[in-house]
Amino acid sequence: MPTVTFKGQKIECEAGANLRKTLLNNKLSPHNGKAKWLNCKGMGTCGTCAVKIKGVVNPKAWQEKWRLNFPPHHERSGLRLACQVKVWEDMEVEKGSGFWGQHI
Repeated sequence: MPTVTFKGQKIECEAGANLRKTLLNNKLSPHNGKAKWLNCKGMGTCGTCAVKIKGVVNPKAWQEKWRLNFPPHHERSGLRLACQVKVWEDMEVEKGSGFWGQHI
């Protein structure tokens, strides 16, 4: 079982689990401030669950590519949307500051 490290906590999950759901199921949020309530609920359209990931992740789908090329994000940031990431191997996840978490 892969392990996700986030905010000093280690969480085990099933291989292929959705990162956003894994965090939320363990009472951790990939969102900052009011984005905890004002988000797209995992559809990949709002960008509020953007995180920096160390580890192997699945390729970006079209909606994630689109959203991460739309302000305040930009593709060069290296961020990923937690709602679009599958956990296949151990990973470290970091959340930046700002409403969208874009400041790493």
